[in-house]
Amino acid sequence: MRIADYSVTRAILDRHGFTFKKIFGQNFLTDTNILQKIVDTAEIDKNTNVIEIGPGIGALTEFLAENAAEVMAFEIDDRLVPILADTLRDFDNIKVVNEDILKSDLQTRIKEFSNPALPIKVVANLPYYITTPILMHLIESKIPFAEFVVMMQKEVADRISAEPNTKAYGSLSIAVQYYMAAKLAFIVPSTVFVPAPNVDSAILKMTRREQSLVQVQDEDFFFHLAKTAFVHRRKTLWNNLTSRFGKSEEVKAKLEQALEKADIKPSIRGEALSISEFAKLADALKEAGF
Repeated sequence: MRIADYSVTRAILDRHGFTFKKIFGQNFLTDTNILQKIVDTAEIDKNTNVIEIGPGIGALTEFLAENAAEVMAFEIDDRLVPILADTLRDFDNIKVVNEDILKSDLQTRIKEFSNPALPIKVVANLPYYITTPILMHLIESKIPFAEFVVMMQKEVADRISAEPNTKAYGSLSIAVQYYMAAKLAFIVPSTVFVPAPNVDSAILKMTRREQSLVQVQDEDFFFHLAKTAFVHRRKTLWNNLTSRFGKSEEVKAKLEQALEKADIKPSIRGEALSISEFAKLADALKEAGF
């Protein structure tokens, strides 16, 4: 019997008197086939270290530990720590860390793996309410995670993997794809969770690029420009740029100069620009004095 078997999950929750807290976005997966698919998608073997976020009662952790060299599972809810000690007692390659992943010193933590030189993959069922901050925190950290295979709200997965000229495409697509190649692996229906969320989930596989998708003079400015272009999605790029940088004749002249240099029409909308076009515009704006 697996932790994720519905009857086992219910028995564990009842035995420990566990109640779900909305604040932690807890939805426990009760489908062993999907858990196996997650591990297969992540291509984990004994030469892989894994970081898991939000292990819950250990349903996914169990599968990860069977396949990986070591698993470091970050659990913010201290009520779950003794439950995990119980459900995962047969494994000696799991370390449960009772910390908020956003506040943890990950550079120090990863040195606690027996073999820190092994590739590290992040595999997790992320809490919906904080998916994007966690992902960006991990991606922007200087830790060279080889891959992310993470479950999230399908809508967020669509946004991350979106292409230009689609409704889902936006600054989040650009921020993630700059660092990672993102692909939606498969959909997970809401019915396989306890408690069931209101929406379907998706497994997103993100592989770190050897170098960023585009080269820019100033990364912070590039990401800032991407956010600026989508402040008002229905407005033109020109309107969003002047709302952000100003409408004086001097500013407008410099904006026109930069747009002309990047070969981008002011009347276009942000959603129509590719990531390489955003890079060209960011560099042109920097050269124009922004």
